Amino acid sequence: MRTQVAIIGGGPAGLLLSQLLHQQGIDSVLLERQSRAYVLARIRAGVIETGAVELLREAGVGERMDREGLVHEGIYLATSNRGFRIDFKQLTGGTVMVYGQTELTFDLYQARDAMGGTMFHEVDQVRIHDADTDKPRVSFRHEGRDLSIDCDFVAGCDGFHGVSRKSIPDSVLREFERVYPFGWLGVLSKTPPVSDELIYASHERGFALCSMRNPNLSRYYLQVPLEHTVEQWSDDDFWQELRRRIPHDAAESLVSGISIEKSIAPLRSFVAEPMRWGRLFLCGDAAHIVPPTGAKGLNLAASDVYYLWRALCRHYEEGDDQGIETYSATALSRIWKAERFSWSMTRLLHRFPDQSSFDLRMQQAELEYLETSVAAQTSLAENYIGLPY
Repeated sequence: MRTQVAIIGGGPAGLLLSQLLHQQGIDSVLLERQSRAYVLARIRAGVIETGAVELLREAGVGERMDREGLVHEGIYLATSNRGFRIDFKQLTGGTVMVYGQTELTFDLYQARDAMGGTMFHEVDQVRIHDADTDKPRVSFRHEGRDLSIDCDFVAGCDGFHGVSRKSIPDSVLREFERVYPFGWLGVLSKTPPVSDELIYASHERGFALCSMRNPNLSRYYLQVPLEHTVEQWSDDDFWQELRRRIPHDAAESLVSGISIEKSIAPLRSFVAEPMRWGRLFLCGDAAHIVPPTGAKGLNLAASDVYYLWRALCRHYEEGDDQGIETYSATALSRIWKAERFSWSMTRLLHRFPDQSSFDLRMQQAELEYLETSVAAQTSLAENYIGLPY
């Protein structure tokens, strides 16, 4: 078969890119390793930056988000069971949208169905051929058949473990990584959120985060050692530990319940350079991972899609390849700034095994400075709502 853009990966990045390209009359075919049901069942982040919100609206998939999503004008930071608020709206004029990635993926699937776009689920043996020529090709196996797509470009939106990044020669690719010595134990519960906005809590026992998906669905996290397993944590143990780490007033009003999902996620910072090799482009987790402390994972994927979409439109509509040539450098400039922010938030709020008494004092001093400095709060707010594209 033949298409203009072969997109490997049917998560939010791949689906959003296909939707934006379709609106400009650019054809694409999507390949996804998992089933549709599996993709829609994945529990992921739900904080969407200002720029990503606008991009989703531009893609024509923002109607339900605007109707059901929660606009947040700030967050709470807490230390030693006492919190203070960072007011995004007052400091920057911006906000974020809380809307679950599962819901967003559902909306993007609906849009893909409406456009009648070609999408293959449960594919394997995906291979990218001749990406460094002007005639790339993607081969794969689907339902017992060997298939192939001839295309102009390949967009690798297939995540950290996908084939796209691995298709770039080792002599070309550079990887930068930091693995953190702890994980996040996450619980999803059908309970009202403890706060109207997210609470990021630093505590001597470890970090905690109070988040939400909607007014009746809450998401909570605890920093735990990497060697811990989900089986070690009963629901009662989780709620008791969460109460120990968050502000006293929140602990008193917290509504606990049976967990409907519980998992432990490791944390890492990772960047691959370059994000383009010939006619192969990396998008989202295929090129970079951030610790979730800064709420940047989905949002970085959205900015990658924005840059690639604009570059491909210029190619097809104007015969201008400047955006294609500069895609990697442009995307990486924003990515490294988001990596810095996510790393700094992680360092600020977590307990590290090798922290000295001096390190702990500096951590406390930084939080106290944030509480009293408008300049420091403005910097945090600018980064949290999202740097401009």
